[in-house]
Order: sequence, then C-alpha cells, then structure tokens
Amino acid sequence: MAKYLKIEIPGTLLAAAVLLLMVVGIAGNAAATIVGETGTSFNLVARTGNIITSDGDSFLMWGYGLESGTSMQYPGPTLILQEGQTITVTLKNELPAAAGNVSIVFPGQIVTASGGAQGLLTREAVPGSANAVTYTFVAKEPGTYMYHSGTRPDLQVEMGLVGAIIIRPKLGAKYAYNHANTRFDREFLYLLTEMDPRIHRAIAFGQYNLVDTSNYFATNWFINGRNFPDVMQANYVATLPNQPYNCQPRMLPGETVLLRFIGGGRDPHPMHEHGNDFSVLAVDGRMLQSAPGKGADLAWMANTIRVLPGQTVDVTWTWTGAGIGWDIYGHLPGQQLAPGEDPADHAKPFPVVIPPRDELTFGQFYSGSPFLGGMGELPTGHPGFNAYGGFFYMWHSHTEKELTSNDIWPGGLVSFMIVEPPGTPIP
Repeated sequence: MAKYLKIEIPGTLLAAAVLLLMVVGIAGNAAATIVGETGTSFNLVARTGNIITSDGDSFLMWGYGLESGTSMQYPGPTLILQEGQTITVTLKNELPAAAGNVSIVFPGQIVTASGGAQGLLTREAVPGSANAVTYTFVAKEPGTYMYHSGTRPDLQVEMGLVGAIIIRPKLGAKYAYNHANTRFDREFLYLLTEMDPRIHRAIAFGQYNLVDTSNYFATNWFINGRNFPDVMQANYVATLPNQPYNCQPRMLPGETVLLRFIGGGRDPHPMHEHGNDFSVLAVDGRMLQSAPGKGADLAWMANTIRVLPGQTVDVTWTWTGAGIGWDIYGHLPGQQLAPGEDPADHAKPFPVVIPPRDELTFGQFYSGSPFLGGMGELPTGHPGFNAYGGFFYMWHSHTEKELTSNDIWPGGLVSFMIVEPPGTPIP
C-alpha cells in the first residue's frame, strides 16, 4: 500500500495524452455506477460504425445498437435485468450483405429463438431490416453474463458484436447475489476485448477474402470499448459517439466495491488491482458457495485475476488505509476517526520528511500532499486533476503489451481507482 501518490509513467506521454483527453475532468462527470438499458423487451439492430482508439486511429466496427437510435455501439448495450423476469430480445440485421447473417447467443441462459434462418448455434437474422429474430429467456440466476454473435464468432465478435448482461437478485440492487455477504456500495463493469486491426482494415475495404482469423494478432485492447485514457472520460461523451461506456472507479474509504469482469474476446487477460487484495465472489454467474444459503464461503483472495475468454468473474474490493502504520487521513490528536480507520494508526505522524517542492516531480493526479484529502502547494500553473486530494491506484492488465494501443503508451487495459476522502460527492 502506497504511503503517498506516486504514478511511475513516462511524464511527457502522460501529460500529452491526459491533458488533451481529460480537460472535461473526471471528478464531476464519471458516474460511479454501471449504466445500461433496463426493462424486459429490447430491440437491437446490427449496424456498422467507427470507433476511435487512444492513439488517434479510427476503425470500422460492427456492433449492436438500439433500434430507437441510428448508430451501433461498442460494446452493445448493457442489459440490466431483474431475476425472474421473462426477457425478449429482437434482432435485425443492417450489416452489408457481404457480412452475411448475424445472431445472438446468451451463455448461461436457456433461450428460445424464432424467426430468421436456422444457423449452427441459433437462429440468425439475414440482411434486411424486415428479417428479425426474437430470443426469449427467463432471467433465472442473478450474476454477470455476456451476449455475443453466434454466427462465425471468430469474425463477428472481433468486429464488435458483443455486450454485457447484469441480472440483479431479488434481494435488491445493492446485492450481487441473494445473500447478505454479497452486498456492495458501488459496482463497475470491465468488459475486456481486443482487436487485430488488419481484420478491420480488410473489411473496411471490402476485402473479405483476405480475412484470416487463424493468424490473429491483437494490438489494441479495450475496457468497455475504450482504451486508456479514454476510459476515464464520462459516459456518453460526445467525442466518442459509438463508445458510450467508461470505466472510472471511484469510492470512499470503507466502502465495498463490486467489479464485474467479462472476458469478451479470445485472449486471457490477467487484471491486477493495486492498493489491496480483492475477494473472488463468483465465476460465470454462480456464487462460490459450498451449499445453498452459505453465501460466498468459498471466496478466495488475490491481487490478480486471470479473466479467460468467455468467462465472467465478480470480485469485491475495499480500502480503509488500515494497518499502514501512520494516519493516512492526516488527523491530529483528538480528532474523530474516519470510517474504517485503524485506531492503532490514528494521529500517528507521517514517518518521513517530505522533500521541498522544487525537488519533487508532480504527476497530473498528485494533490501536493501525502494525506488522503490533503491539498498541498503545487507549482504555479500545474495542471492537476486531483480535485479532492484522493489516492489513485492503477488497475491494469499484467500483460505488458496490453498497456498500449498499437504499441503506443498510454493505452490498452488500464484504469485508475480513485479513493476519495470522506465526504466527497460521488454521483
């Protein structure tokens, strides 16, 4: 656990990327909840569109979009369901004729499909908006799931036809499953995908005959359809019109955070959370319990989780600053304890002497103080983004190449958890 904020990233590259992409700020814009579509009936259309990567490139994609809209999105709309509901998803195909049929499969659900043409795994929507397929299932088990094309998934999932499903339990929206020990305060989605740009360029030029997925080689990696640092921008930001979902975790000390990981591509991704170990609560939409009613009694602790292709993993993470050996909140003797603070560390002084300002290197997110919520003196004109004096913990893939976009740092599978001081407003 860090004693003060220190982000060891090449300063020039970070400043250039973050200053350009984050002038909108993150403190007031990044909602600390999962956004998506609710209800029991969803009308989706497979369409073409373009996405933007963090190195400034643009790629043709195929994606699911809402019929009520005019565009696709990557990933498809997150469907937020309630346990026990009967769900209907209707799919139309507006992809080019050369793309062929398209479909949806729903791993973990028992689905009835009608309409369209019979495909290898399910019924498929043929090109033309009048040719729809309807999928029906009962959301029987709460948890984290995905949906994706079941028609040549090696190509169509790569092109963007994938999305997330969250089934909330009857116990309530603040519970991951129907047990008290699965309660959380905030939740965040990590739908992990990757891209081989050669495939997208071939499709964009109509060279379908050149597509060979057997020699697949990814050079772009995405969390919820965005690379870092774009993941830190707001949901539905206008500069990313087909990439609506961010991934900007924020929390207050002592809160429990639920992270919903989905392996939406074809590569495994070892995701590493700095700051504390997390508890693995569930895998593939099933709580890790030894018997009904036991709760997640088989949960295990780790600091890195290997999210496999097609797998979902739910983990919980919390942070209080307890056991660090000094008062991270900067309390003086007699002041009240913060939520979750270790009484043994209360009012203990910072153990080292901070160098003078002119001997420090300040990152964009440093508050100027080693204390949570403290705001120290920063150089004149310093473009700090740390509005409340929070601690930033880098959460990222432990596969080094996945921290780039087309070999350009920063990019890829990186986000930051911001532990904000008590009392900070978080949407």
